[in-house]
Amino acid sequence: MSTTNEASIKIKWFDKPQKHDYPAAASYLRFTMSQDEAEAIADELKRADMAEFAAKDIFRASELSLLEASNSHVEQDTNRIILGKKLSPLLLYRNKINGKLIIADGYHRLCAVYKFDENAMIPCKIV
Repeated sequence: MSTTNEASIKIKWFDKPQKHDYPAAASYLRFTMSQDEAEAIADELKRADMAEFAAKDIFRASELSLLEASNSHVEQDTNRIILGKKLSPLLLYRNKINGKLIIADGYHRLCAVYKFDENAMIPCKIV
């Protein structure tokens, strides 16, 4: 946990994902599918409506482990939260083959937010 009083921290979000998040999501998705499929999903995410889910539910559905604050990316996002800077919403993909939730972009942000409030509602796009 952060030494800052977590109860007094308000996590701020951009209204929509940043333009660079979509190519980052496609790049990550290419590890589990073809480049064409990954790019098609990134395009779907661009058109998807915004949604909100609790941090703890995203973790449970993704079956990922919580990264520690010692991870440099989590530390950077933690500092952004403490400084009151906005974070970009997450990009999520439901794998229709195995039913798993893939965090296509935003894993480190999710870990940073979870440290402050596991019940925090996180804006995201999901397809």
